[in-house]
Amino acid sequence: MRFDALPLVENTLAARPKIERRAVRRTSGDTTFYEVRARTIIDQVPAAIGLDLSFAVSPYRGCAHACLYCAARSSHRYLGLDGERDFGSAIVVKTDAARRLRAELASPRWAGEVVGIGLSGDCYQDAERVYRLMPGIVAALRDAGNPFRVMTKSTLILRDAELLAEAAEVAEVEARVSVGFVDDRLRRAVEPGAPSAQKRLELVAELGERGVPCGVLMGPVLPCLTDSEDQLRAVVRRVAEAGAVSLTPMVLQLPAGAREWYMRWLAEEHPRLVPRYQELYGREPRAAEDYRRRVAGRVAGLARLYGIGARREPWRPRRSADRQLALL
Repeated sequence: MRFDALPLVENTLAARPKIERRAVRRTSGDTTFYEVRARTIIDQVPAAIGLDLSFAVSPYRGCAHACLYCAARSSHRYLGLDGERDFGSAIVVKTDAARRLRAELASPRWAGEVVGIGLSGDCYQDAERVYRLMPGIVAALRDAGNPFRVMTKSTLILRDAELLAEAAEVAEVEARVSVGFVDDRLRRAVEPGAPSAQKRLELVAELGERGVPCGVLMGPVLPCLTDSEDQLRAVVRRVAEAGAVSLTPMVLQLPAGAREWYMRWLAEEHPRLVPRYQELYGREPRAAEDYRRRVAGRVAGLARLYGIGARREPWRPRRSADRQLALL
């Protein structure tokens, strides 16, 4: 991949996105990369996201998968970028992510909490083929003996399977592949840049075979589109067949910045569903609590039926690791 550097010019800053005030801009095809140095790399995660995580590392903001529903679209607005047009083609790259992470993991203020990787943009999207930030990030967490979860839709994670397996020997590590539904026609409409569900399920199986515990984020569940009993059962059955160690259902969230684009698509493609969505979401980013509980309960029952996680043993270190020595 060839990059053409576009140096910043001071007198044009006002006409450019806010992110360019501290970025180097590079282009490749239709994609623009904004290279920045991270002020911090471990960020707090809002509880409303529903991932049972308090902290996250996101080496990229924006995502080439360009999922129509992605809640991270809203973050582009704060950078002066367009959440619809730019989210899949304007990618912020935190080039010093691994160095910053090692420093923050070594801080006496850091208590070793579980870290999620890839919430603001898939950490194994196409940009990772060029920037290769993840090996350094995984190595930093491994050397610190810090537990973490990697969220992705991308098969590129297999490149780092050996490194992830090493980390899993000294800390509780889990890859989590997103598979919300198995309807490929719907996938092409709302996840245009992502691999098919079949490829992601094959990824789950292969990671497990390579010694990387792999679960599935069953999300998003799209109200009235992928939440029927048959549709939920089809996903859970195939997840079980792939050997996933865990299954976490996630109902679609519609925060400002993502809501506009998804609802416009819904009105164009499924106009009869708009009133139901208005009823479920109102002005809130999350669907009504009783609906979310019903979906979670149905998925949990199916997971028990198909035995997902039933034989999973509590994590134990497979080799000793001196966390303080590793950080020196």
